[in-house]
Amino acid sequence: MGEDAVFDVRGPWAPLTPGEAAELLRGAGFPWWIAGGHAIELAVGEAFRAHADLDVLVLHRDHAELRRRLGGWEAGLADPPGTLRAWPEGGQVPEGVHDVWCRRAPGEPWAVQFMLDGADGADWVSRRDPRIRMPLAHLGRVTGDGIPYLRPEVQLYYKAKAVREKDALDFARVSPLLDAEARTWLSAALALSSPGHPWRDGLSRCT
Repeated sequence: MGEDAVFDVRGPWAPLTPGEAAELLRGAGFPWWIAGGHAIELAVGEAFRAHADLDVLVLHRDHAELRRRLGGWEAGLADPPGTLRAWPEGGQVPEGVHDVWCRRAPGEPWAVQFMLDGADGADWVSRRDPRIRMPLAHLGRVTGDGIPYLRPEVQLYYKAKAVREKDALDFARVSPLLDAEARTWLSAALALSSPGHPWRDGLSRCT
């Protein structure tokens, strides 16, 4: 399918589990992390709410390797947001595109959403605010069965932009588990990009 093809964003979802995503990406030659609400649950250590999709964070600079890894999967770029433009094998992803929907074959439900984030050398750089950074070596954690996932303070930073009911629940469940370093990082990140965000007060009460 050519790059001019456009997919229906209203199509159904049958998301992979984190374990299934790990099988898809196991042995990949690039770093990746389970993200979104699933990352929060992995940090908490138990499932506590439903999920409509599965997010996986990959560095934008690794998008060509990601596409090769997906092989015959059908992929759509949110370019512009609100639409899905086909991403064929060998295709490039423009620098400003950060959202990729993927499914095993045409007509099947969407299975995984890849979020493409920035990097500067050995540092992760937020796609929303380049002042927000963290060493890549510190960006994730790994479950006991080997699944990498985004640190909860980083995922909460992304969720803080437009807090929905599920985001508030995620914050309530994981914020008491953040250590002092994580709370300090998240509070400082919110102070830069969202001054006055109410989660900063919540973090101060977790001490």
